[in-house]
Amino acid sequence: MSYRTPARLAGLALAAGLLAACGGGDGGGGGDPLSDGGGETCQASSGDGVVIGSANFSENVLLAEIYAGALEAAGVTVEKKLNIGSRETLIPALKDGSIDLVPEYTGNLLTYLDEEADEAESDAVYEALGDAVPDGCQVLEQSPAEDKDALVVTKESADSQSLATIPDLQPVAGDLIAGGSSEFETRRAGLVGLKEVYDIEFGEFKTLDPGGPLSVEGLLKGDVDVVNLFTTNPVIETEGLVVLEDPESLFSAQNVVPLITEEKATDEVTEALNGVSAALDTEQLIALMKRVDVDKENPADVAAAWLTEAGLV
Repeated sequence: MSYRTPARLAGLALAAGLLAACGGGDGGGGGDPLSDGGGETCQASSGDGVVIGSANFSENVLLAEIYAGALEAAGVTVEKKLNIGSRETLIPALKDGSIDLVPEYTGNLLTYLDEEADEAESDAVYEALGDAVPDGCQVLEQSPAEDKDALVVTKESADSQSLATIPDLQPVAGDLIAGGSSEFETRRAGLVGLKEVYDIEFGEFKTLDPGGPLSVEGLLKGDVDVVNLFTTNPVIETEGLVVLEDPESLFSAQNVVPLITEEKATDEVTEALNGVSAALDTEQLIALMKRVDVDKENPADVAAAWLTEAGLV
């Protein structure tokens, strides 16, 4: 199945995500390692400023940079701790006061907090999420911008195996290799839900990364046949990849939303972050991600330019 040169694949891998390296020199955050604990209640960090964290993929880093720029323009002191890791690390960090704010995605956050949640539509997910967040935390206004999980195949595979929807995988899944993050292997919005909702079990699963360069490279090289990517990934368009339709809404609405400790959600902070949510849509987010992942621009610079264009600074 491999049909691209190694040099071409290396370029595509870089274009797909720049996961650990995103954020540049000012994104690491330094300081003590984040703890694994934190209890059940979100705790604000010490000091008057807001500590912003992010997950370890480029889009979340970009969103954190946008939040940081908007807050700084509102006169709020900001500290950044970017590329921290997955939700399994970020939520405890909110609870122990290591961070105060993180860009989140409504559907996956809801199912992380409530494994029984079955809401799929945007408004229903957002309403349920408001009740599910830990005490001491809150979600502010959600954005129209959405980045959903998706199962993706090459056009070659889609044509040869008549794949257009997730159910189309069922007869052939036992002969296929799937790829994705370690979390995708164990979450309901992943292999668990694919078995439960669609009765799909793949012949093999390869642990790659959360929608990033390893996943894209694995798919394009033919090391895996189907992979979990995010719908805002510009490589889907540039490489003509096929996103399989999800008729049972296993992957629920994933609107971008700020998750913040209540103590830090002052009027100035809330107004600035809600302004970002109102201004950002999915088309803009895809364009911004192309600048970060394909054009290799610094996420902080891309964030600053968008904030200026949107009239938020």
